[in-house]
Amino acid sequence: MEEKNMGKANRYYTEEFKKQIVELVNNGKSVGELEREYGVTKTTIREWKKRYAKSGEFGAEANRSPDEKELRELRKENKQLRMENDILKQAALILGRRGE
Repeated sequence: MEEKNMGKANRYYTEEFKKQIVELVNNGKSVGELEREYGVTKTTIREWKKRYAKSGEFGAEANRSPDEKELRELRKENKQLRMENDILKQAALILGRRGE
């Protein structure tokens, strides 16, 4: 099992490492043992286990609820429409000045 970036502030663990830790928990190894052995906090291990059980993946996007996904899409669409509206307003101002 390999860990990248041993810095304390932001640790990055490979997907394979996360899967191996989750498999160890699922096979009966205690979270406390894994914390001591690999330096991964109990909270992190439990979060990995929960995410992996939910979707078979660890990424946040894969673990969003349908409502969360819809809200993100609607916000993205809203932002796009606001930008388009601003562009149209600017174009109307420019065309209005030409007509004067």
